[in-house]
Order: sequence, then C-alpha cells, then structure tokens
Amino acid sequence: MPRFHCSVPLTAGTTLALPPGAARHVQVLRMQPGDALTLFDGSGGEYAATVERMGRSDVSVTIGAHAPTEREAVRAVHLAVGMPANERMDWLVEKATELGVASIQPLATAHGVLRLSGERAEKKRAHWEAIAIAACEQCGRNRVPRIHPVRSFSSPSAWIEANAGNAALRLVLSLAEGTQRLADATASAPADRSVLVLSGPEGGLSSAEEQEALACGFAPVTLGPRVLRAETAALAALVLLAGP
Repeated sequence: MPRFHCSVPLTAGTTLALPPGAARHVQVLRMQPGDALTLFDGSGGEYAATVERMGRSDVSVTIGAHAPTEREAVRAVHLAVGMPANERMDWLVEKATELGVASIQPLATAHGVLRLSGERAEKKRAHWEAIAIAACEQCGRNRVPRIHPVRSFSSPSAWIEANAGNAALRLVLSLAEGTQRLADATASAPADRSVLVLSGPEGGLSSAEEQEALACGFAPVTLGPRVLRAETAALAALVLLAGP
C-alpha cells in the first residue's frame, strides 16, 4: 500500500486536503477515489486513509484509524558527519534514514570539499530533509530523522564545543593506531543509551579536529583495519550501533 508523509497533523475521522507534495505523489500514481493509502505525520504511528476526491491539482482524503506502529531502532544513534562531496551526502542521508538514524548533523570540516553557507546551506538542508522523508515513506519508518542546519566543526560556530556536555555516549571514528574497536567501546553501555558518532569527510578529520573532539569528551573508536570511504564509515558505525 502506498505510504506518504503528511506535513500537517493527522486526526482520525476527518477529511483533509493533502499538502502539495503528498497530493502530487498520489496523482502521479493515478490513484482514484476509494483507493487506500497510509499516511504518517512524524509524531508516531500511522493512519489508514482513503482517497475521497481527486482534483486537477488537489487531493482530499478521509483519515481512518491510527495504528501505533513504530519501526525505530532500540538505540538512538545521532550522526555528525563531515559532509562528503557531490551525491555522496545524498546517498548517506537516504541510507542512514533506512538504517534508523535518529538525526544527522552536517559539518563543515578542514578536509571537507563541500562548502556551504547562508541560503545555499539551507537549501541543501531542505533537500536532504526531502530525501529523508522519501526514505521513510519507502522503508516504513513513521518518524523522520532530524536534519540539522549545516554547522562549522569549530570556529566560528563551534559545534564541537556546544556538544562537549552532550549526555549521549560520544564516539569519534579514528584511524590512529591502538584505537579501541567500536564494539568494545560500547559493550558495557545500556542498549537504549543514545550515541553521538562523529565521522570525518574524505580525508578524515584533521589531527587538530580529532584532538579537539577528544578534549570535548569523545572517545576514539575504530571500525577495523581497512580504510573506508567517508559515507561507508558513518553507515557502518550506524549498523553496528543501531542494530535491526
């Protein structure tokens, strides 16, 4: 059954004109009055719905029963990633959403190729949010992970300093020799304790950035002896931490 995210609150037993994005998807699928669909608004669970009216540019639906279905990971994993270039960040957002990420913080770092600021940065954030919504529609999630605005790792916006007191277990992916394996670092942590994973862009974090992370309470961890691409490393950590 087709699933669509609805950007307005849903209430069982009401009739609703779908927001433009969802309405367009219904029209592309050539759905007709009486056809069934599933809607979710991100607040939890999902709603059965039925197409009531198909206009030239608008679609009305009747909202049915709410099902408290959740498909979230047991452990909330938040990714802070040095933005990889080109379409790789798009791919990372899509796959991380499918794998259950709780939120994504795009970071501008010393070795990062992608440079964003101002209006361009906000357009990219909105683009990544749309990718996350589409991934939720596809994979069955009813909660859309938050895509934070682009931040600089250190000065002038000092993301790393702002997260020095974060209550989550804080880990930074590192290639330094003797670094503890991620599985060992989290072996004694409660399964439901949230985790914040910091991962660098192509070329990794600079030595200064890694030292700054350690000074702010991030524990260095490794994924193994092989050097992974930036987007692969973040997703591998997510799989190991979030579980099924």
